[in-house]
Amino acid sequence: MKMRRFLLMLFLIIAAAVVGALIASACAGVPALSWLAFSRTIGFNADAPLVIDLDVFKFTFGFSLDVSVAQLIMVAVAIIGYNLVKNRMAKN
Repeated sequence: MKMRRFLLMLFLIIAAAVVGALIASACAGVPALSWLAFSRTIGFNADAPLVIDLDVFKFTFGFSLDVSVAQLIMVAVAIIGYNLVKNRMAKN
């Protein structure tokens, strides 16, 4: 049962992030809703990733996460929705 709840929460958060990205890109051109598209990139610079060269192996590490206001709102809604569904699942 715990695995089912975890997978449900993971699915809801990923779906919310994708829907939030779609909303952000759709609202980017609308002047009244352009604040939903405001985003920041977090992570290593994609142009200059961390490189470890050991002559035999060369490791390249890079990470970039672009988070918009719409995505944050949708993830918050997903977490609240998960808590509502979790409480209903517990009753059954």
